[in-house]
Amino acid sequence: MGVSPMSRGARRSSLKWLVTVTVAALTLTLALATAAPADALPSTATGLPAAPQAPSSSGCANRVNGTPAKLLECIRTEYLWRHMQAFQAIADANPGPDGHPSRNSGEPGYKASVDYVANLMRQAGYGVTIQTYKFFYFAYTGVPTFREMSPTSHDYTVASDWNPGQATGATTAGLQPASGIVVPPTPSPSSSSGCTSSDFTGFVPGRVALIQRGGCNFGVKVINAQAAGASGVIIFNEGNPGRTGVVNGSLLDAANNRIVPTIPVAFTSFAIGDDLLNQYNQAIQGGTALPVMNLDVKAVVNPNADDYNVIADSSGGDPNHVVVVDAHLDAIFGAGMLDNASGSATILDVAQMMRKVHPRNKLRFIWFGGEELGLLGSSYYVNNLSPSELGKIGYDLDADVTATPNYVVGVLDPAGVDLFTRTVSTTFPPQVYQPSTVARDQGIQYFNSIGLNHELFSPVGTDAFNFNAAGIPASGVLTGQDCCKNQGDVDLFGGSLGNFEGNVPSDDGGCVDNPFRWCDNLSNNDPQVLTFMSKGFANMVIQMAFDKTVMSSSGKSVTPNKQAQSRRTNAGRHAPTS
Repeated sequence: MGVSPMSRGARRSSLKWLVTVTVAALTLTLALATAAPADALPSTATGLPAAPQAPSSSGCANRVNGTPAKLLECIRTEYLWRHMQAFQAIADANPGPDGHPSRNSGEPGYKASVDYVANLMRQAGYGVTIQTYKFFYFAYTGVPTFREMSPTSHDYTVASDWNPGQATGATTAGLQPASGIVVPPTPSPSSSSGCTSSDFTGFVPGRVALIQRGGCNFGVKVINAQAAGASGVIIFNEGNPGRTGVVNGSLLDAANNRIVPTIPVAFTSFAIGDDLLNQYNQAIQGGTALPVMNLDVKAVVNPNADDYNVIADSSGGDPNHVVVVDAHLDAIFGAGMLDNASGSATILDVAQMMRKVHPRNKLRFIWFGGEELGLLGSSYYVNNLSPSELGKIGYDLDADVTATPNYVVGVLDPAGVDLFTRTVSTTFPPQVYQPSTVARDQGIQYFNSIGLNHELFSPVGTDAFNFNAAGIPASGVLTGQDCCKNQGDVDLFGGSLGNFEGNVPSDDGGCVDNPFRWCDNLSNNDPQVLTFMSKGFANMVIQMAFDKTVMSSSGKSVTPNKQAQSRRTNAGRHAPTS
């Protein structure tokens, strides 16, 4: 699986967890049938005539919640939060190679999450299959380090001063810049430092290469440096407007193939790179010792690791008219409680509360793996459907982050702006866009009914994108992550400028997509936001389960929208390559 062999103690812990998952699943099923309603008061305690009471937990679990009114009154904080607590317990019981709680794809915590969901869905009467696929697994085994040893001793802080490239190795050696560095930088990108082997003419083997961003893929620069004998590489941002901060780059060769160099790689800001370049030039001019750098990056690499999608079909419903209801189950950089245990809990609770419903259209609940690594699970699922099977899917509904503390009420719309850039990066043809507005408007209707504003966001960066790209209408919900909530958002939803989650108020980027913070835990979620977003999402699911208009167009072979697929991106959430 690409993870270091477990100790005997860890194996015992893992076995204990598998037992715990089974017991928890049984306990949750019993709890749904027996627990008292959270807010019930007897009518005699109020002195008022008895009003219609919300159903008990037993009532919710055992009745047919076949209308929006019945389903929504059974989507409750207590049930959602139990799933959240279970996902946190899974992460805590299954640390990753770095020793921190984890539900990342390729690690025991992700497989335990798969088992938890699959067990509950089987108990609820769904037909469950586990779809396995392969992916490239990389995980740091500790916190990488980047230091200047001399002439001025300095430790650079990971994530704020620098980011490690996905490489392995350690070195302590003198610094030497590659040719082609442009300082001061020009108004627009112009550097091609390190892009050709000639940029390393005269390079002394064993030294750490200092290279400026620009002109080619980062991996090309590293390949050329390693061929010249470099023992490590520091790539600093180019310094043009918009290219000054700390880089977090992906290592691809000239053909855009992934590489994992066997020398350590550090990405840093223009300011730090410029400072190191000045120190080198001063040393050369003064005839003194070169700056000595230390880089240490340790990792586990498995290019053929297993990952999993959990697929659960309703027993009823027309198999030629399928509504996919999805969330990604994997985390990134730890427990992944906001992103995306929250969305996973949302669709799991909706599925459980609909277990006795007899829908017109077949419901297919899917928990995808590998979303954080580039929509891997949904790409595999969609791309491995036959044209006939793809044609049976009439709609997709996606829940990707549903409990953000400093939230927005986001509803997915193929014509919406991307969450992070607030620009439209991808467009879809009318046959995808128009039917996507049906569930979109159902979500909006619910949020309007409880006095909440909404914003429309593109599916870019979510698994819904792969369905839109395949010609399937889609909508869904999201509440925001990382940074930054803008003034328009604050005007609509209150809260504060800056981070959606993590340190609020702040603009340090939040917890979700920042490595080595490990703070996307249970406390990074708001249970009330989780509840009203899950209700809004449930309103979309129950109505699409009985839709007769949009879904009537499914049941025939379709050809994926190749143009949209060619532009597939996880914009704003994944690293630049050059």
